[in-house]
Amino acid sequence: MRTILVLLPLLLGGCLVRTAANVATMPVKAVGWTADKLTTSQSEADEKRGRAERKADEQRAKEERRRQKELKRQRDHLDAESNF
Repeated sequence: MRTILVLLPLLLGGCLVRTAANVATMPVKAVGWTADKLTTSQSEADEKRGRAERKADEQRAKEERRRQKELKRQRDHLDAESNF
């Protein structure tokens, strides 16, 4: 029982030191996290620009398919009328 009481401060001492270190570094980590969220790195900006370009390309392709479909429908309608 005495050995446990003697070893207990040694065992808990590491936990206390670790907790004190975590508390001491918490403000630094918070500032770093905030700065990371508020700033955009070059690679993040490139990724965002690439996503925007792909989205615009997809929209242009969708519009082009819609125009082609409408043209085909109009041609088919004209062909059907000219056959009478």
